[in-house]
Amino acid sequence: MSGTEPVLEIEHLGKTYGTGSRATHAIGDVGFRVEAGELVCVVGPSGCGKTTLLKCVGGLLRPTTGRVLLRGREVTGPPEEMALVFQEYSRSLMPWTSVRGNVLMPLRHKRLARGERKRLVEEALDAVGLTRFIDHYPWQLSGGMQQRVAIARALAYQPEILLMDEPFASVDAQVRGDLEDLVLRLREQYGVTIVFVTHDIDESVYLSDRIVVLTHSPTEVKEILDVPLPSARDQIATKELPEFAHLRAHVYRLIKRERPADPTEELTTSRSEA
Repeated sequence: MSGTEPVLEIEHLGKTYGTGSRATHAIGDVGFRVEAGELVCVVGPSGCGKTTLLKCVGGLLRPTTGRVLLRGREVTGPPEEMALVFQEYSRSLMPWTSVRGNVLMPLRHKRLARGERKRLVEEALDAVGLTRFIDHYPWQLSGGMQQRVAIARALAYQPEILLMDEPFASVDAQVRGDLEDLVLRLREQYGVTIVFVTHDIDESVYLSDRIVVLTHSPTEVKEILDVPLPSARDQIATKELPEFAHLRAHVYRLIKRERPADPTEELTTSRSEA
């Protein structure tokens, strides 16, 4: 993808909370580009500001310094071209309405005919394998299925860029693997660009075209890694490749060197430690 125009540019982005001696520098100086159709994972030590960064990219927070550009236009609020999938899917879904109603919700703000909204909802739920649960309520579904609803809602919105904030952190290892493969299939089907924040190093290597490794707060970019694995990924075959093991170890070393001397902070490096 090198040589193409970036769809997203993060330029010297910084975020500070408070002022004076009480100021907290959550993000120091972060910059990287995302090209159209890429899947870029962002990893870093716990507490380094990954979620803050994603909220700034999505226009939910104003950066203190620097800027975010979407096809050359500065992001000053949530752009219509972006959708965000949160980690806490149980909080993002409305328990009083059905799966259909949850997926339909953001489409109410678009000028679409009723039939078009219905089509988008049904297509998105079919894409995540939940057609037969369309009239169920979120509390009737498993955690993995609820997160599929959240992903379907984002897809039905037809975003150009999908921002995902540790979306699989609250599900078990087997479900997580299934959802990772779902993201790869949906990326191919919808041609969407994805920026994916994760604590899980295996996940970042498995999903990515590139990995952005962040330092500890105040955060900067430590390294940006290409992931030259075959585009067709498989949970077993891909993870048995020597290239996968090498990348995983390299990312782990980068992040481990950034960890503060605090035994209470955890870093997920494998499914067994999740």
